[in-house]
Amino acid sequence: MNIAIIITAAGRSERYAPGTAKNKLEQDLGGRAVFMRSFENLAKRPEVKSIFVATNPDTFEEFAMRHGDSLAVRGAKPVRGGKIDRWETVKSALAHVPDDATHIAIHDAARPCLQDDLIDRLFEAAKLFDAVIPGIAVNATLKRAGEKMESAVEDDAIAASILGDAGAAKSKARRVLETLDRRNVYAIQTPQIFKADLIRRAYAQSNLDSTDDAMLVERLGEPVRLIEGDPFNIKITTERDLFLARAILNVKPERERPAHLRF
Repeated sequence: MNIAIIITAAGRSERYAPGTAKNKLEQDLGGRAVFMRSFENLAKRPEVKSIFVATNPDTFEEFAMRHGDSLAVRGAKPVRGGKIDRWETVKSALAHVPDDATHIAIHDAARPCLQDDLIDRLFEAAKLFDAVIPGIAVNATLKRAGEKMESAVEDDAIAASILGDAGAAKSKARRVLETLDRRNVYAIQTPQIFKADLIRRAYAQSNLDSTDDAMLVERLGEPVRLIEGDPFNIKITTERDLFLARAILNVKPERERPAHLRF
């Protein structure tokens, strides 16, 4: 196996710390940025011959200047990704993958807790199957809700007489439409690994709107195999997730956790 790794690192971190300019991928995780942690265990593998960190093209020069040397030490190279959708980033990075790569693995830079056991199982499965993804069985009850927020008002006669409409207690909620069958439903993780020619064909399609790479392979009518993921292979979306990642990796926080984020 000659595996090329694409690390998707072009996201805008819009949900990480709303109202701030914080980039979740640049946050400290035991002395290294989150995105560096995401591929450090992959970089140790003899099967991995190349690693490409695809970042936002608008900030590419700054990113390459700050992190280029550290990436090179780990056998990785920064490349330009997309500005809006994840598929743009992957498609752009695919152009840099050498022709002799037999497999391409795609991993979110926001998953810094990837451990050797999951890598072992993914690589072993990839020897037998052309498309392999990790997933965790969904245990929670799943319900589909309506898109529209509905308002309800509780009248308070005394408050209303003084404050008018402002004195009425209001609540907004979505209407539950149905309860979904959670049997055989999985929450999907990365890395996802594919035969190189298969994922190239998937990204050659005209419709690339997707939530993950396997979805594009499915659209070709090709089978995708799922293996058991790792519950610790979390994706950092909010500040709380960063504190959880520090606990998983047993690394010291950059600073004391703010009181409102304790749990």
